[in-house]
Amino acid sequence: MEILLAVITGLLYGAGVYMILRRSLVKLIIGLILLGNGANLLIFLVGRIVKGKPPIIPEGTSTILDTYADPVPQALILTAIVISFGLQAFAIVLIKRAYKVVKTDDLDQMNTTDEYA
Repeated sequence: MEILLAVITGLLYGAGVYMILRRSLVKLIIGLILLGNGANLLIFLVGRIVKGKPPIIPEGTSTILDTYADPVPQALILTAIVISFGLQAFAIVLIKRAYKVVKTDDLDQMNTTDEYA
């Protein structure tokens, strides 16, 4: 299962970088979304996938003896999801405004329209 998720992470990173290198701003946003999802999956994989119980220490012991699920990668992924959502929302609004002014989403054409800046 971990090998499959590692391959999917690599595919998400590759597709994200490919989409970011395209000339369209919409493809740039899609690439950012793919990179964000790839990063979340990478954090999930680094935290090791285990089927376990919550990390609660029973009374009378000082350590957890059974297999437990690590909550730190889950908290990091939750934070990364919130940050990537904010970044995507800001980028979509910025691209919408740029498209309204320049009337194109092609990055090369946007570079040649300096009169609108």
